[in-house]
Amino acid sequence: MRIVSLCPSNTELAAYLGLTDHIVGVDDFSDWPPEVKQLEQLGPDLTIDIDKVEALKPDLILSSLSVPGMEKNIEELDRRGLEHLCLNPQSLDDIVQDLISLGHAAGIPERAEKVAEAFQAVIDECRQAAKKITAPPALYWEWWPKPVFTPGGINWLSEISRLAGGSNVYESVELASIQTDWADVAAKNPDVICMAWVGVQPRKVNPEILHKRPGWTELEAVKNKRVHVLEEALYCRPSPRLLEGLIKLGRILHPEQYQAIELPEILQLK
Repeated sequence: MRIVSLCPSNTELAAYLGLTDHIVGVDDFSDWPPEVKQLEQLGPDLTIDIDKVEALKPDLILSSLSVPGMEKNIEELDRRGLEHLCLNPQSLDDIVQDLISLGHAAGIPERAEKVAEAFQAVIDECRQAAKKITAPPALYWEWWPKPVFTPGGINWLSEISRLAGGSNVYESVELASIQTDWADVAAKNPDVICMAWVGVQPRKVNPEILHKRPGWTELEAVKNKRVHVLEEALYCRPSPRLLEGLIKLGRILHPEQYQAIELPEILQLK
């Protein structure tokens, strides 16, 4: 089977199902597993070169609507009559279902069921750990600094926050992504700040910039030095790699309760 993936989360989803060797082309931002960077690059995930996709003669195209703007890719695939499996996960349950859907499309339903079960088992284990937390800290997730973007209640990071024994300060807003400002964040006075800028490597994120924002030196998170620069690849892409991010966050917030939680072998991909 020849598979083409049009966004990073789809590429990672395929990897967890053992399909990496069948992938023949990916979008420019797919970077995990590392070997996919050696494959045919099809352009940025918002502006895929459909001519290149068609030239690869794929048996299965994995499209996505996980980022606004991807509709253009879908429209062009449909216009050319290219069949594709379109995924649009907004929650951890959606990712479980996508594993199963892709497994069936690729002819490996048994493998998909096993991976989905392992995925769900980690979620259940973290949920039990979270129940033991009596005072969950309030988390502010920064996806982008200016203008400020942060996840709302209809996003996997609100789930990740709860499962790691915390709560997203914007969970009550029924949106997947929220544009706000520094003053509004400061008014919420989060206990913990998680900086995971989309598309930016952690080494390029300087937490010291928070001190330059009006009033932010008085925030609980800043005063108590509970500011964490996190890998966007583990928190901003709706793929099974979110579990690695979940466990990491749990250990940051509540090391005693989460230290013993490990990914099962079937999900330990490098």
